[in-house]
Amino acid sequence: MNQIKYRPIGTIYTPFKESKGTPIQPSASRGVKARIEIFPQFEKGLKDLDGFSHIILLYHMHKAKKYKLQSKPYMDDKKRGIFAIRAPSRPNSIGLSVVRLEKIENNIVHIQDVDILNETPLLDIKPLVGEFDKRGEIKTGWLEDNVHKLHHTSDDGRYQKPLDKNNKTNKSKNKK
Repeated sequence: MNQIKYRPIGTIYTPFKESKGTPIQPSASRGVKARIEIFPQFEKGLKDLDGFSHIILLYHMHKAKKYKLQSKPYMDDKKRGIFAIRAPSRPNSIGLSVVRLEKIENNIVHIQDVDILNETPLLDIKPLVGEFDKRGEIKTGWLEDNVHKLHHTSDDGRYQKPLDKNNKTNKSKNKK
């Protein structure tokens, strides 16, 4: 299999117009409100979602620049392997965020605790279920000594595509 294609089911609208200054994880963005506009053909899929307090969003990080297999993460000074960090520039720029669900009005999903850029294409929504998603002891690898920096760290723009002269993100595709 050489190619997998996904199509967005909606668009995430947030207060973050560029990566610089954006919280780097949902737990560092408590109270930040956003909304998701689900495309009309997928609206019926929202049935019964309103009974959950949190949802998992899978999305395409459309403004991420070309990835490197090793990169310096936000909360460390050493280069780490791409699969040991949560940076947006990845072989497949798929983002995952657990957010709080406020309410659903027709095809509009209101959420909180958002670390996502404005106008991000949404690929999928899944309900967060404590009994399914809870784990016992969790090891945090190299982050163990750095996780305390989360609430004092924000995106510095290092993973965003450079802006073109029209102040829009370049449309060039990531090349391997």
